[in-house]
Amino acid sequence: MIKPVPLCPVILCGGSGTRLWPLSRRSFPKQFARLLDDESLFQATARRVLGPAFDRPIIVTGEPFRFTIVEQLAALGVKPDGVLIEPEARNTAPAVLAAALWLRDRHPEALMLVMPSDHQIADVASFHAAIEAAKPRALAGDIVTFGIVPSHAETGYGYLELKPGELNVSGPQELRQFVEKPDAERASLMIEAGNFLWNAGIFLFSVQAIVDAYSAHASAMSAAVASSLAAARLDLDFTRLEPEPWRGVESISIDYAIMEKISNLAVMPLTAGWSDLGGWASVWNEGRQDAVGNVCSNDVTAIDCSGTLLRTEGEGLHLVGIGLQDMIAVAMPDAVLVAPMSESQRVGEAVALLRENGVKQANMSNRDLRPWGWYESIASGDRFQVKRIMVRPGASLSLQSHHHRAEHWIVVAGTAQVTIEDQISLITENQSIYVPLGARHRLENTGKLPVLLIEVQTGAYLGEDDIIRYADVYARN
Repeated sequence: MIKPVPLCPVILCGGSGTRLWPLSRRSFPKQFARLLDDESLFQATARRVLGPAFDRPIIVTGEPFRFTIVEQLAALGVKPDGVLIEPEARNTAPAVLAAALWLRDRHPEALMLVMPSDHQIADVASFHAAIEAAKPRALAGDIVTFGIVPSHAETGYGYLELKPGELNVSGPQELRQFVEKPDAERASLMIEAGNFLWNAGIFLFSVQAIVDAYSAHASAMSAAVASSLAAARLDLDFTRLEPEPWRGVESISIDYAIMEKISNLAVMPLTAGWSDLGGWASVWNEGRQDAVGNVCSNDVTAIDCSGTLLRTEGEGLHLVGIGLQDMIAVAMPDAVLVAPMSESQRVGEAVALLRENGVKQANMSNRDLRPWGWYESIASGDRFQVKRIMVRPGASLSLQSHHHRAEHWIVVAGTAQVTIEDQISLITENQSIYVPLGARHRLENTGKLPVLLIEVQTGAYLGEDDIIRYADVYARN
C-alpha cells in the first residue's frame, strides 16, 4: 500500500493588523482576538486544518506571541508539530522558506499548505475541496496559489489575472499576471472582465518545489535562512532561529520574491466565503447585522443608527450611538476610534501618526499577555501603580526580586502559593501578603481555578525592566 504524502499546514502568525486598531496592536494583533465569535482568527485557522487529511500545524511567529499560540492551540486540543520563532519580522518570504527548510529535514516528501493566521473562511468544506482539486498540480511540482472569486470591486486587494475565457472553479487555472491593488475604476473593469481573482496569500506546494524556487530566484535569502535554521536552538518546545544570519535577510513578501518570477505557477479559484478582515468595514460586513444593518457587540445601545459598527472591548464600558449612519465606533479602556465606514482603510494611517508622536496606545494594549496569564494597569501615579493580575491554573511567575519597588498582593479569587525568601504561604480570597523591596519572591497557582489578584506597587521606579530573575519555568532571561 502506498503511503499518502503528508499535507503539512504552515500558519504564518507574525502580523500586527494595524487597520483594526485599537483592538489590534503590535502587542496583541488581530489574529489572537475574538472578532466574529468565541474563537480567535488564529484558532479558526488552525481548526479548519484539523482532521485526518492534515498533519499537525507548523507555526511561524515572533517572540512576543509564542505562549499565546501554544495556549490558544491547547484550547483546541492541538499540539503543533513545530513553532519557529523569527528573531525579527521579515515579511512572508523568509518565514515560508524557514518552514520549508525545517520540513525538508523531517518530511522532505510533504506538501505544504501555507496560510495567513488572520483570515475568515466561512465554507470550510469548499476550502477542503479546493485543496483536493489543487493537490495533483502540487504533487507534479507546480506551485499553486489560491485566488478568491470576487464578489465586488475591491481596491484593498491585489488581483490575479487569468487567461481570458469562462472561469472554471473546478481546478487550477493558468496565471496571466499579478495585478497590484487597483483604483476603483480599474477594479470595476476587472470585475466586469470576469477573469480576475483576489490574491488570498494561500499557497500549496511540495517542499522540494518551493526550496528549488528560492534557490533559483532568491539564492541570498536561501543561504541566510539556511544558516539561521542550522544554528537554531531549542527553547522549551520552540525553535529559535539564529538572529545573526537572519538580520541579513531581505524583508519581502513571497509574491515579490518568488511567485512573480516562477513559470510553474497555477491558480486555484476559491469560492468559500473568504475575507481577510483587513479593516473595520470588513468586520462589519462579516458580522451579524440587525434589521437596519447595525453590528453591535455586548454593552452597546444603538438609537436611530443604521449601517453602523458599534463595539466595546473591556469590562465596565458601555457605548451609546445616537443617529449614526455608516459609522464605526470602537471603544476600549485606553483608546476610542470613531470614523465613517468609508474611511476605514485609513486607520493604519492614524496608527502611523500615533507612533510618530510617541503615543503608547499605538502599539501597546492595556492588557499585557504573559506565559502565565496577563496583567493590566488600572491606576498609577507618583511612586505607585495598581495592577490586576490573572495567573492560570498550573502557571507560575518567575522567582524574582526588584531593586526599586515593594509589592502588596491582595487575592480576590482562587488560591495562590507565595514564596518570599524561605517562607512559603497559601493566600486565598480576601487575604493579602507584603513583598518587601529586594526580597526574592514567586507566586504560583497550584490549583484548578484561575488566581485573580490586585497588586499595589510602591517605589521610586516601577518599570517592567526592574526584574531580576533567578528561576523561570518559561526559560525567559
